[in-house]
Amino acid sequence: MDKVRYGIIGIGKQGSNYAKRLFKGMDKNGVLAAVCDVKEDRRQWATDNLAGVKVFEDYKEMLASDAIDAVIIDTPHYAHPGIAIEALDAGKHVLCDKPAGVFTKAVREAAEHGKTKPELKFGILYNQRTNKVYVKAKEIIDSGRLGNLKRIVWIITNWYRPQAYYDQGGWRGTWAGEGGGVLINQDPHQLDLFTWLAGKPITKVWSVTKTVGRKINVENDVTAVCEFEGGAEGVFITSTHDAPGTNRLEITGDGGKMIIEGGSDVTMKLTFVENLVPEPQFSAENKVFMGKIPTKTYRYKLNLIDMIKGAIEQQHINVIRNFSLVVLGKEDKLIAPYADGLNGLTFSNAIHLSGWTGKQVVYPIDEEAYIAELNKRVDEEKNGGVKQA
Repeated sequence: MDKVRYGIIGIGKQGSNYAKRLFKGMDKNGVLAAVCDVKEDRRQWATDNLAGVKVFEDYKEMLASDAIDAVIIDTPHYAHPGIAIEALDAGKHVLCDKPAGVFTKAVREAAEHGKTKPELKFGILYNQRTNKVYVKAKEIIDSGRLGNLKRIVWIITNWYRPQAYYDQGGWRGTWAGEGGGVLINQDPHQLDLFTWLAGKPITKVWSVTKTVGRKINVENDVTAVCEFEGGAEGVFITSTHDAPGTNRLEITGDGGKMIIEGGSDVTMKLTFVENLVPEPQFSAENKVFMGKIPTKTYRYKLNLIDMIKGAIEQQHINVIRNFSLVVLGKEDKLIAPYADGLNGLTFSNAIHLSGWTGKQVVYPIDEEAYIAELNKRVDEEKNGGVKQA
């Protein structure tokens, strides 16, 4: 094939953005061939705005057609793993939007199923992995300059969502509709980056999750502490009710500290204070009372062209471009294989489970216990509706 023919399942807010970018030719190796949505108004929008693109109501019909080579899944969260399996069985390459799913058992099953179809590419839209600031941070960490990980702390509270946000759709703010709140809706990218940048598996988690000031059932305020293999610690703080909010990531190692902060994806900056002598070595050799390690500071931020390009294109199209190139055999490696979605989702599930039970959660997490606790909340919601703020 010369170009990958995409079909998008779900053309709501995000799915329609992908549709418009592909329709405009922003991926020279991909083309929008079909879209699908159960809602008539969205199908009508596609008919009116995407001339020549096939429009389906039932995604199964789209998968059975020969109109597409690959699908982008942008449905409600619970449906992601199941639709992915069906698409793979239909012989389609799959690119799934975040999150990979709501609970790890379903995502694990989908990832394992993907391994039985090695001829098909199976990825997840972790667009933040294309942010050049995070790419630079990963480069520094992988080079060994940061040394052994000591601590990673992320305060990500600039997700402010007023009550009107939750009131716009019946699925928002509910366990049955979303499967969670800030952790499953706003934070999947940060949870992925948290584990991706740390580069070490998490071993245990304890957390506090709660709902503050909103008429919703799901969490909008989280403080989580984790321990990584080797003893390093992590702290993840997030909310959708802080105003003003903060986005600040600190990663500390024997070799220094990195700080990433900024109000948006295009204005982020990275500061790396590198120890010229590794901390353990300095402590062992230094003879000066209250001696200080000599350091050198490096600063990195996007240039003006990158800022303008990022603001216009958004990073998602870069993941789609990479996916097309891998499908066509022009690149070897996906930015984010679907199986990587397990890392951040496992952390998310562990945070929920600890917050629900008030107990420390040790890896591997008890997947059945998580599902039971989630279903308990879904059932309570069906019987009691939305709780009052």
